[in-house]
Amino acid sequence: MFKTEFLDNIACELEDLKTNGLYKGEYEITSSQSSNIEIYHHNSKKKVLNFCANNYLGLANNQNLIEIAKKTLDNYGLGTASVRFICGTFDLHKKFEQKLAEFLNYEDVITFASCFGANGGVFAALLDENDAIISADLNHASLIDGIRLCKAHRYFYKYNDMAELEKKLQEASRHRNLMIVTDGVFSMDGDIAKLNEICDLAEKYKAILLVDDCHATGLIGENGRGTPEYCKVEGRVDILVSTLGKAFGGTSGGFIASKKNIIEKLRNKARPYLFSNNILPIVCAVGIEIIDMILESKYLIKKLADNTAYFRKKIIEAGFVIHDPEGVHPVVPVMLGDAVLASKFAKMMIEDEGIYVIAFSFPVVPKNTARIRVQISAGHEKEHLDEAIKAFIKVGKKLGVI
Repeated sequence: MFKTEFLDNIACELEDLKTNGLYKGEYEITSSQSSNIEIYHHNSKKKVLNFCANNYLGLANNQNLIEIAKKTLDNYGLGTASVRFICGTFDLHKKFEQKLAEFLNYEDVITFASCFGANGGVFAALLDENDAIISADLNHASLIDGIRLCKAHRYFYKYNDMAELEKKLQEASRHRNLMIVTDGVFSMDGDIAKLNEICDLAEKYKAILLVDDCHATGLIGENGRGTPEYCKVEGRVDILVSTLGKAFGGTSGGFIASKKNIIEKLRNKARPYLFSNNILPIVCAVGIEIIDMILESKYLIKKLADNTAYFRKKIIEAGFVIHDPEGVHPVVPVMLGDAVLASKFAKMMIEDEGIYVIAFSFPVVPKNTARIRVQISAGHEKEHLDEAIKAFIKVGKKLGVI
C-alpha cells in the first residue's frame, strides 16, 4: 500500500512539469509510421504530416519489407522465447550479424534487444576499476547510464572540444585502459562529432574509441556507413554501437560492431545480451534486405540529403534560428529557448496546422535551449516540406518568434 504522502508528492511534481512546459505527453498513432500518419486526438482521429520520427529512409511502412516480415513470421514464428546462449539463436541472427559486419567493414557484430541495452552492457563487460572512460558531455542517455553501471573512472569533456578532450586524456593517463566515448551524431542538435580529430587523439594516447552512431547508420556517408565514413576514419573507430530502430525500418534492436575477440567477450559478459531475449527473426530478415537495398542504390540516402538541405535553407530564410545553420544532418533543431513557448508552438503546429512536431526541453536538452526538433525523411516529398515550412511561418508569426 502506497503512502498518501508519496503519491501526493508525485502528483505535485507532475503538475509542476505541466506548468513549466516540461511534461512529456504522448499522442497515439493509429496508422503505420510514415510521412502521413493518423493520430488519436481529442477523442477523434486526425491526419497529420509527420516531422518527428526517426524514419530517416522512409522504410517503416515499405510494402516489400512488410511482405518479407510476413514470410519470416510464417517460417520462424513470433519470437525467440529464450536468450541467445540457451536456445534463442536463430540462423537468421548469424546471417544478419555477418551481413551487418560486412556492410560496416568490421570483423563481427553482436545484436541486442535495444541499443539502450547494448550501451548498458558494453562498458561493464570490457572495463573495470583499473580503467577510465572519457565521455562527451552531451552523449545520449543510454551511454550515460551504461557508463554508470561500469566501475571504470569517469572523465567528461565538452563535446567537440578537442583541447579539453586532450586535457582529460592526460589526466586519465595513469589508468590501465582509456576509452573515449562519443556520439557520432548528437541527436538533440544534429552535430556530427569531429571523428578525424578524435581518432588522432585516441591514437596519440593509445585510447580505445567507442562511437554511438544511432543517428547515422544507414543514412550518413555516401554509402550509409555512418559518421566513420562521413569523416573518412573507417578502420579507426574501435567499437561502433548503433540501432535498428531508425533508418533500418524503424523496427527495434541495437548492435555493436568491433573485432572478433571483443564481440566474443561481449557474448560471454554483456548482461543485457545474456539475460534478455534478442531481436526478433523478422528484424533480422528485414535488416538483411535493407542492407541489400542500400548497397544496390543510394537513391534514398541522396533524397534524404536533398530534402534536408532544402528544409534547412527555407526555414532559415523564413527567419528562424536553427542550431548550426551549416549543418547537414536531417535533425533540424528550430531553437525557441523557452520551454513553455516551445510546448505551445508544438501544440499549435499539431492541432491547428496538422504538422506533427514535438517540443524538446529540460532535462532532455539543457535549460533555456528548448526547441522543436524537426526530423526530415526520405519519405517526405517537396510538397510535405513546403507545407511544414508554411505552418512554421504561420505559427511563428502568431507567437512572435519571427
